Amino acid sequence: MNAGRVPAKTLGVSAAILAAWIASEGFAPKPEIPTKGDVPTIGHGATHYEDGRRVTMADPPITRQRAAELAENLLEGTYAQCVRKSLGDTLIHPVEFAQAVDFAGQYGCYRWQQSSMARETKAGNYSQACDAYLLYRFAAGYDCSTLINGLPNKRCWGVWDRQLQRNAKCEAVQ
Repeated sequence: MNAGRVPAKTLGVSAAILAAWIASEGFAPKPEIPTKGDVPTIGHGATHYEDGRRVTMADPPITRQRAAELAENLLEGTYAQCVRKSLGDTLIHPVEFAQAVDFAGQYGCYRWQQSSMARETKAGNYSQACDAYLLYRFAAGYDCSTLINGLPNKRCWGVWDRQLQRNAKCEAVQ
């Protein structure tokens, strides 16, 4: 079913995509390592700057305004561009596109391009693409879906929770 789907190459980062990203990532004025085994991030989860320089722990703090600018520039200029390029004329719902951009922003363009989600979307297997988000539950070799004494783990539960949210939003438009 293709209701509401348009060619991926025609979509961009909406205010809703940016707001969801900022809400998911939170704000860190100084560089930090968000989960064990991760790389330094700053602002709203940026791992690099617009000029390609990687964030380092020695970088100076940034303002909320700069963090929002950086997030918008990276989401549109790097991650949405990556998703558009990888999918081209493939039909995709704007909600599916938003989840793909969010995933690429968290895991990187290469990971998106190699993902089951990209492959299944290109094949028109949209529900399978949604389910594939649940395969990405590991951080530094640790299964982030792990419960400890029946409670979410404190190491990286947010990684798993975000995948559950991506899957649910994606499934909602099937």
